[in-house]
Amino acid sequence: MALASTLPKIVARDVDCFYGDKQALFCVNLDISEKQVTALIGPSGCGKSTFLRCLNRMNDVIDGCRVTGKLELDAEDIYGPDVDVVKLRARVGMVFQKPNPFPKSIYENVAYGPRIHGLVSNRGELDELVEWSLEKAGLLGEVKDRLQEPGTGLSGGQQQRLCIARAIAVSPEVILMDEPCSALDPIATAKIEELTDELRENFTNVIVTHNMQQAARVSQRTAFFHLGILVEEGETGKIFTNPGNERTQDYITGRFG
Repeated sequence: MALASTLPKIVARDVDCFYGDKQALFCVNLDISEKQVTALIGPSGCGKSTFLRCLNRMNDVIDGCRVTGKLELDAEDIYGPDVDVVKLRARVGMVFQKPNPFPKSIYENVAYGPRIHGLVSNRGELDELVEWSLEKAGLLGEVKDRLQEPGTGLSGGQQQRLCIARAIAVSPEVILMDEPCSALDPIATAKIEELTDELRENFTNVIVTHNMQQAARVSQRTAFFHLGILVEEGETGKIFTNPGNERTQDYITGRFG
């Protein structure tokens, strides 16, 4: 198998984020490598989800939120004046903490994005794309005979994989996952973790997790945030076995968090 590229897909330089007068991120500098899983870890309220939402401008929908510094996707300014945010979010997909399927059929949940973005020219192509997305999300075998049933009728773990299928159906380059397993049981969690590992063959993944064992299992690189500051970033094995910063050591060994 070819080694994943280590070229940065996303580059953050001196990124600050404010909610009104409150500063949530302080001077974050981070390279996110292509076709790798980067885990963002840290205690609640440390800025990891805020940083994740900067990467596809989800913070734009929050009144009073502003982001400064430089954020680039393939050397293009994510916050540039000419950026089409709809197209950006097609390139940088997102899976949320709580599964949020549309109140539509399983088929229509996955078909919605390709349809509105004009990615297919006929029903046959759409059928193929829906099947491919469900297969990539590890769900096709469980739902292939019930594609017209509502997505909301699936179990929590299946709904989350449906949301992943929906995200990848528009062929994003990056998938952001914000605590994707926090509402799931251990079996469903194991399936999402296995899927995360498989998806990096095609996609760059960034995952926010409170679960350090999960970060250690699924990621190649880990970034530790604390109080809005990126304390340390590096190869996952090193961060967990030989961190360079005392705060990272204290968090990983359970002294706070």
